[in-house]
Amino acid sequence: MSYKILYAEDEPFLAQIVSDNLKSKGYEVLQAADGQTALEIFKEAKPDICLLDIMMPLKDGYTVAEDIRKINAGTPIIFLSAKSLGEDVVKGFKSGGNDYLKKPFSMVELIVRIDALLARFTGVQQTGNSQTLYQFGNCKLDTVNQQLQTSAGNYDLSYKEASLLEMLILHKNAVLERQEALMKIWGDDSYYNANSMNVFMAHLRKMLKDEPHVQIMGIRGVGYKLIC
Repeated sequence: MSYKILYAEDEPFLAQIVSDNLKSKGYEVLQAADGQTALEIFKEAKPDICLLDIMMPLKDGYTVAEDIRKINAGTPIIFLSAKSLGEDVVKGFKSGGNDYLKKPFSMVELIVRIDALLARFTGVQQTGNSQTLYQFGNCKLDTVNQQLQTSAGNYDLSYKEASLLEMLILHKNAVLERQEALMKIWGDDSYYNANSMNVFMAHLRKMLKDEPHVQIMGIRGVGYKLIC
């Protein structure tokens, strides 16, 4: 099956390189050089996944993602951006993104992330753990729909947040080593990725802060432990 990718990027040279690489892997690529065109293509072509730059003419990537979510809540979105501050990443997920990849990025990493999101959202099974629903404390995690249910309400998770929480659950009451999580979810344990994981872990803790029987404990220099 050939998946359709909406790719919105206003830098022509980068857009051509990424597009050619994706096409060489068998994807059908629908290119847009501005946010308004990207939204129009989304409405007409119904792509399987969207890759959005943030700083674009006419509509920025955050706005395009918000508009896409009004039309379709289930199409996965990956932000590709040079904006890498914690607040930029959080804003990306709040606007409807499922993943966030900092420029410059490797095509290998981008394709891994695309395949992972397509597997989750289209039902294509990957090897490994096939469980998708988890109960811990009074909470439930749905990894397919990337949703966390707590006593305070329901939360939409990013791909990485859902993956991190799943790993914590699988290691519950034992230590999840930082390096293991970084290598499995990010693909490497660089300083930037370690800081990125800290942002996602803080967000998970915030969502679980009102759960008296659930706690994510940091083990200094080692990793994290989900106590439940």
